[in-house]
Amino acid sequence: MIFLELFLVYFQIGMFAFGGGYAAMPLILSLVVEGKGWLSMAEYADLTTIAEMTPGPIAVNSATFVGQKMAGLPGAIVCTIGCILPSLIIVLTLAYFYTKFRGLKIVQSVLGELRPAVVAMIASAGTTILLMALFDTSTLSEIHDVHWIELILFALALFALRKYKVNPIAIIFSTAIVGTLLYMI
Repeated sequence: MIFLELFLVYFQIGMFAFGGGYAAMPLILSLVVEGKGWLSMAEYADLTTIAEMTPGPIAVNSATFVGQKMAGLPGAIVCTIGCILPSLIIVLTLAYFYTKFRGLKIVQSVLGELRPAVVAMIASAGTTILLMALFDTSTLSEIHDVHWIELILFALALFALRKYKVNPIAIIFSTAIVGTLLYMI
């Protein structure tokens, strides 16, 4: 039964996470953490970090992580298939229809109208990740404690990215190393 549940949850995430991995994060939070209770908020924050640092799409990485946690290797495979299957079906269907009707003005209009919704979903995911990392909450009304190390690392990373155009991969690894060293002290 757990395999069917895992498949259906990640099939939903794969089906409704328009806009890529960051847009999927609020959906993963809602279904996996709040809905099923398969992860705690701390584990979700760890999942987000691991999924961003490892190669591949964030939603697929999270599917593999959650599936592994819940049901071992078979669970990881089931979740991963559940996550990518909707995209595969949708992309193949859309590719067929797009090649047939791409010249129509209404098709161009619909694609243009979807852009703001995708931007809003990505902004929501980014805000949730930021709040969890800095304040251990996903909503502004529940902010109580500040994680000063994370806040300082975030500010320094943002400054380095914006002012000096430092490579984001270097930022990820350097903040991981510095954060780990600071927490070991």
